[in-house]
Amino acid sequence: MDYEYAPLRLPSNVDRLTAAAQLAIQAEFSGWELARVRLYRDGTRQVVLRRRLVNKPQPGLSY
Repeated sequence: MDYEYAPLRLPSNVDRLTAAAQLAIQAEFSGWELARVRLYRDGTRQVVLRRRLVNKPQPGLSY
């Protein structure tokens, strides 16, 4: 299965609840899921989101 990845960097002034809310919105409306979170000593978070690549044929034009 192939995935598309989107790395994000959240600054240290973003608390955990705000980060969770932002990621939940991305998951709900764009189909992203959480792949990895890394918390650094300075308080920043590196988040990697992923979603499946779907290779469905596009519907043709109808008249």
